[in-house]
Amino acid sequence: MAQELSEKDLLKMNVEQLKKEVKNTRVPISKTGKEIKDFVEAEAGNDPLLKGVPEDKNPFKEKGGCVIS
Repeated sequence: MAQELSEKDLLKMNVEQLKKEVKNTRVPISKTGKEIKDFVEAEAGNDPLLKGVPEDKNPFKEKGGCVIS
């Protein structure tokens, strides 16, 4: 699609995107970083990637093995 647009059209799209982005409120990383860290630490107990999934609730556990007779 980008190849079909002229350079002028691409520049207009860039300007429109920048106009949208300039309206976003900015928050210092020193504040948001602390908030993210606090959230992650608070939710760590509920994270299955950290705790693991109980064997009886694991939907991907193999149901049975292959039997060769």
